[in-house]
Amino acid sequence: MELFERPGGGDRAVLVYVALRQQSDDDEIAEFVDLACSAGATPIEVITTSRSSPDPHTFIGSGKLEEIKQLLEAESGELVIFDNQLSPAQERNIERQLSCRVLDRTGLILDIFAQRAQSFEGKLQVELAQLRHLSTRLVRGWTHLERQKGGIGLRGPGETQLETDRRLIAQRITRIRKRLLKVDSQRELGRKARRRADIPTASLVGYTNAGKSTLFNHLTSADVYAQDQLFATLDPTLRKLSLPGNTPVILVDTVGFISRLPHELVAAFRSTLQESIDAALLLHVIDASNPAHAEQVVEVQNILQQIGADKVPQLEVYNKIDALEKVLPRIDRDDEGRPRRVWISAQQELGIDLLLQALKELLGSDQVTGWLTLDVTQGKLRAALYRDGTIQNEELTQDGGWRMHISLPRRSYMQMLKIWPALHAIHPDK
Repeated sequence: MELFERPGGGDRAVLVYVALRQQSDDDEIAEFVDLACSAGATPIEVITTSRSSPDPHTFIGSGKLEEIKQLLEAESGELVIFDNQLSPAQERNIERQLSCRVLDRTGLILDIFAQRAQSFEGKLQVELAQLRHLSTRLVRGWTHLERQKGGIGLRGPGETQLETDRRLIAQRITRIRKRLLKVDSQRELGRKARRRADIPTASLVGYTNAGKSTLFNHLTSADVYAQDQLFATLDPTLRKLSLPGNTPVILVDTVGFISRLPHELVAAFRSTLQESIDAALLLHVIDASNPAHAEQVVEVQNILQQIGADKVPQLEVYNKIDALEKVLPRIDRDDEGRPRRVWISAQQELGIDLLLQALKELLGSDQVTGWLTLDVTQGKLRAALYRDGTIQNEELTQDGGWRMHISLPRRSYMQMLKIWPALHAIHPDK
């Protein structure tokens, strides 16, 4: 088959969902359709199939490829999108057989991010991720780059052009990284200023479309773009929030997460998500009305672990309770009486007062006072508590450990929890 020139536009798309070693998941398919629509595609049809393993050449079998080709011709389709990650060779082979553009899940999410980025930093982060993705796919889609093999009539400019493109991409990646380092240093200055002012930061995290931006707007009277669509917000936004008693808190709205988030995006947005890593508290916003919210919670926790924010204390915020029956706003507490989760509706402004109360308890300027028991293996934590002057009284336990009465500002306590999770075991004074 002869090589083709890739068309410049078109958004009538055939969506292909391949279930590998599992049954088709209706929630995953619905999310896939939402992703395609968020990118501006008009889905013609969703083709689903199951395979025990991907075809090494075209990911799916020849029969499905022929079915897709006939559908493209009948419906004037211009694009095929896979809800899977394709190798560069697979993507190229499918394009050759279908004679149309092909996107995998990574390319689709990158396209959405490119549309959503508004800030200088966000645009740089997206471009960096796109270039990293493109650098492995230079042989795809441009006829002048396909001439890589030697032989009569195949040597010369084609190979030189490929090398030139690779060098230009590498140079552009280097320049973007330098610019991002400057932006990140500016953000670090802001974080240091907040630490000097002893103002704690609470970062909104969660699955995309869980309602983070809507909640952020209600809490801070901001005007962040909030729509019922995937990745409505991409750039982080910081606003000051006054809790009951005029306790100041910096609230951060961040990009939503999604299952199978491409690795290059996690790497590219690591500096942006640094606000979450350095936060005193994560507000994990969860769409309580979504039947798959438990799986979404697991995905968010996995990504938080990838960026190094899994040790930051969390308050779960179950949002959209107005879509549930017989669920009223409330605060669920742990065995020690600390807020563990809050049930609210940001859209209907239900339970916002309870959320502010929970934030006040967790981030307020009052003292954390109580008893903590450490065993002999936790001497480093005991030494750290002595260095901070938090130990008021101490006695030995029968097994050679220590039982100590400690008192420290709640903000300091929340910061120390990131390093010493054992502090969760404090029994507060009643």
